[in-house]
Amino acid sequence: MRMDVLTLFPDMFDGPMTQSMIGKARENKKIDFHTLDFRQFANNKHNHVDDYPFGGGAGMLLKVEPIDLALQQLEQEVPHTKKRIILMDPSGKPFTQKIAEEFAEEEHLVFICGHYEGYDERIRHYVTDEYSIGDFVLTGGELAAMMMIDATVRLLPDVLGNEESAITDSHSTGLLEHPQYTRPRDYKGMLVPDVLFSGNHKKIKEWQEKESLRRTYQRRPDLLEKRELSSLEARLLEEIKAEEV
Repeated sequence: MRMDVLTLFPDMFDGPMTQSMIGKARENKKIDFHTLDFRQFANNKHNHVDDYPFGGGAGMLLKVEPIDLALQQLEQEVPHTKKRIILMDPSGKPFTQKIAEEFAEEEHLVFICGHYEGYDERIRHYVTDEYSIGDFVLTGGELAAMMMIDATVRLLPDVLGNEESAITDSHSTGLLEHPQYTRPRDYKGMLVPDVLFSGNHKKIKEWQEKESLRRTYQRRPDLLEKRELSSLEARLLEEIKAEEV
């Protein structure tokens, strides 16, 4: 997979994109990652890529020309790839695990990181997607892009080394992940549930399903509102509600 980031601050990616899982994915040629400083495409002597909005208003807008020219250069460098061009925007659709799974199937992802007050609306003409990582505003799109890249890269084949881990992650199943434990069995009186030592895989699986439902019910009930529960999940959820009273 090819990944490009259009940014005014390419150095911000030097650390995160060379460490841990992403660093190994790059070393193993699972991703081909690049940054492109679109300030080099400014068409004025001061290299400004922003300007005042027509009609007045607070702040500055990112100009359309530098983005257009940067995308043109990218097309020349990497022609004939199917590019998904993603605009980092607080007003975009919420980025979710499902979108990360979609991204992981793509051939070429391009992330546009803005700054300033906003974008010249015509920039949207060049993009295929607009996403936000939450209902808050950052100083720029770089951190959001890093998060989306991380969420995507870990889903690529042979990156995690344990494909089942990604499948059972919180949000991948539509529910939050159940509690997990490791040694010691007793730490300062905090005990690991006995069922996990029973050797009864059916009981363990049902416990995991129930505790996944419980955690979702307690922390993200909105996820359950969107979910069509199986008969087992419906029964377990009724037990949880009775236990939580």
